[in-house]
Amino acid sequence: MNPKVDFYFAKSEKWRQELEQLRIIALDCGLTEELKWGSPCYTLGQSNIVLIHEFKEYCAFLFFKGALLSDTDNILIQQSENVQAARQIRFTNLEQITGLATVLKTYIYQAIEVEKAGLKVELKKTTEFLVAEEFQTKLNEMPALKIAFEALTPGRQRAYLLHFSQPKQSKTRQERVEKYIPQILIGKGLAD
Repeated sequence: MNPKVDFYFAKSEKWRQELEQLRIIALDCGLTEELKWGSPCYTLGQSNIVLIHEFKEYCAFLFFKGALLSDTDNILIQQSENVQAARQIRFTNLEQITGLATVLKTYIYQAIEVEKAGLKVELKKTTEFLVAEEFQTKLNEMPALKIAFEALTPGRQRAYLLHFSQPKQSKTRQERVEKYIPQILIGKGLAD
């Protein structure tokens, strides 16, 4: 157990017992406990294997390369259609966790083997994402915007494309595009 991570478990009001049980299970698999993104993260060498996190309605194990795991128990959840690699196993009570302890360890060991084998999730290319018509119009009108957008990292490009294409109304999509043009032009991502 890494003392730097203890605060995460101590601060939880709703899921404390469940989180502590998940911690025990992850540590029983021989992983190193670290704090990443403000959450307990269990690693093998430099590779992230599984993360513990909590939400209002549930707590969960998040497998970084969960899409590559064989989900024999049908318990892995893709958080949204835009999540490509990670998968969650969600819990709403301690009994679920204790009842699945052996299965959870099997999934962790499988994730370790995926990492040792050097397997990678084949991510969609940026060109495969929908480009909102309003954004495409601006890219066509402003060569500097097109150059700046193409200079962004693939992750930043995807974030913008998803953000711009989400709204149902053209007016909202247009407002989003206009709002972020200055940020794109200076090479910043959506969350920078």
